[in-house]
Amino acid sequence: MCSFAVVSATEAQTQEIGRILGQVLQSPALILLQGDLGAGKTVLARGIARGLGVEMQIPITSPTFTLMNHYSARLELYHFDLYRLSDPDELIELGFDDYAHGSGVALVEWPEKLERNHVNGLWVSLQRLDENQRELVFVARGAESEKLVIELKDALGSAFSRRDRDPWKATVSQ
Repeated sequence: MCSFAVVSATEAQTQEIGRILGQVLQSPALILLQGDLGAGKTVLARGIARGLGVEMQIPITSPTFTLMNHYSARLELYHFDLYRLSDPDELIELGFDDYAHGSGVALVEWPEKLERNHVNGLWVSLQRLDENQRELVFVARGAESEKLVIELKDALGSAFSRRDRDPWKATVSQ
């Protein structure tokens, strides 16, 4: 299993990490975001959407009450928020498996509601370290996700090294 961690010092940096992830994503991809309320899942999702090319004037919000938002970009993005999911059968009605294992990018907040903890994909755990800092741990499950983790780590390493003189404080560790 391939993994690495990043510490982000600000909300803007968390969004930038998402943007870089969105730029390296290829279709199909399943991204699963775990973390407590306020950990930064939707901020990261907003960055991923921007990295995929969703236009700036389109608001990226958590689909808490609708379960899924769809955005057109370089790759189709299907953003799920399962926080209020009361019955996993709702996902069947929504056609979740078609999106999660189809073409495009399926981005899932609160994947623990799937009751499937061993789904192949890129698992991202966000943890609040303090008021501003977040630790993001990227774990690949499956061969395609392992390639993605390697590409993402390289892209983030390059981005961080270019920013060594500005306030960017994120660090990448194995």
